[in-house]
Amino acid sequence: MPPRRPLSVLVVDDHRDAANSTAALLSLSGHDARAAYGGEDALRAADDRPPDVVVLDLRMPGLDGCEVARRLAARRSARPPVVVAVTGSGRPADRASAAAAGCHLYLVKPVDPALLVGLMGRFQDAFAPDDVPAAAGGSNDTGPHQRERSVYHADDVPQ
Repeated sequence: MPPRRPLSVLVVDDHRDAANSTAALLSLSGHDARAAYGGEDALRAADDRPPDVVVLDLRMPGLDGCEVARRLAARRSARPPVVVAVTGSGRPADRASAAAAGCHLYLVKPVDPALLVGLMGRFQDAFAPDDVPAAAGGSNDTGPHQRERSVYHADDVPQ
């Protein structure tokens, strides 16, 4: 198997400790991870350096995570990120809102660090070095903006 390319990961959470510790965990796992502390900050960071993956808190003041996901999806970039929603709510309505906003995966806090690191490894395996990241269940054949979005709960993700 060829060596894995480190992923560019943007971690977005209005709680700085959570954003920084998650970014540090992913950096220690070999990824190029950085933190943003709110919706506007996240969009600026994504403009500066487009990420492969966005780990996105949904409940933030101001521009919330669903709106950030919608705006990232609407950009029509050549390399749209895989958006992993992270929230304290497991309600089906919240999952549906996340899916409609463009989130590909839905995790309920607290997220097991080993699960998050494992997901990044699975994304690395799925992404060819210069490919557009294919979302969970997605395909590059139809283009990044025509693919169907699916939201999975952490319990649904094979370990």
